[in-house]
Amino acid sequence: MGVYANVFQIHGQGLSRNYLQNYLVVSGIEALPATRLYEAYVEKQWGAKTVSLKFGQLAADSEFFNTKYTVLTNASMGWPAITSLDLLSGGPSPPLSAMGARVLVNFNESWSALAGIFDGNQAGYGTDDPQQRDRYGLNFRVTDAPLLLGQLQYAWHNKKGDPGLAGSIKLDGWQNFGRYDDLRYASNGVSFASPLAATQPAMLRGDSGIWAIAEQQVLKVKGSDDRGIGVFARVAESPSRASLIDFYADAGVEFIGLADARPDDKFGIAAGYAHVGRAAQALDADFAAATPSWPRRSFGSLITAVYQYQIRDGWTAQPNLQYIIRPGGGATDPVGPQPGRALRNATVLGLRTTLKF
Repeated sequence: MGVYANVFQIHGQGLSRNYLQNYLVVSGIEALPATRLYEAYVEKQWGAKTVSLKFGQLAADSEFFNTKYTVLTNASMGWPAITSLDLLSGGPSPPLSAMGARVLVNFNESWSALAGIFDGNQAGYGTDDPQQRDRYGLNFRVTDAPLLLGQLQYAWHNKKGDPGLAGSIKLDGWQNFGRYDDLRYASNGVSFASPLAATQPAMLRGDSGIWAIAEQQVLKVKGSDDRGIGVFARVAESPSRASLIDFYADAGVEFIGLADARPDDKFGIAAGYAHVGRAAQALDADFAAATPSWPRRSFGSLITAVYQYQIRDGWTAQPNLQYIIRPGGGATDPVGPQPGRALRNATVLGLRTTLKF
């Protein structure tokens, strides 16, 4: 049995939150400044990792909806916009994990199943930012309606030393049984675009979604398991009235250690697409009926390229270029000079350095 815990110490302001308002956020470490407990759990394994059980405060993004070829690219290529925006409090992912348990069963070298049950709203209900409701990661909530996650994976040539090209297919789904706000209608049944609308939203019971993931190594450097070229693609759907994003897709390619002189360098290119749900679009249409110039959200997208350069063992530098298309799905700029004008596309240049010791 093993015990694991980690803590975040976050400084500064995030670009997405404070400047861009984009759905596919710029950085996976973007969060409100705080010292916060993230994960704290125990893990028990049986057999040669045939069965693994975790229990405690857990994150889901490291095991669900993931692919090894999204490590370099954008934060939304990890825990994507469809889950971070549709799940209550963003779901169990950075910077807020949730109390829960997950079990992994490896049936053989090809087939495995993963299932998890989490508190469905780790920050609790409220109108402010979930990170303010769970500022230090110490809420430890267990009484909210649950979030269920499930995943079935089929993999090939993934055994160490296998000369074939590794790959996998994953089929996943989630169900949150919690209470959701209606994105269009107030509690009196009137659109929020109407001055007659009540201040509280109508309530919806639960939300759900499905997704599929494919990853494939297309080139392998001789004598290596991981070096080469890999591609990935993911699609997801959540058609509920409670879903801000009802369809999501991304795809990319990663080049890993192609040069013998730089075996640990990586280069990745990816693109992502998030479609705004029908309820949110209908609300924009209601506003546009009264204000014809009102922007209508439709989708947000992203193209990104990243290079990871290993300076020495344990030290990397990672320049990054991102082009953000239709931030906020094409939402109204809240501080722009022209009322009703949509947010502009944005280009982001960044540099991240990582030290491990």
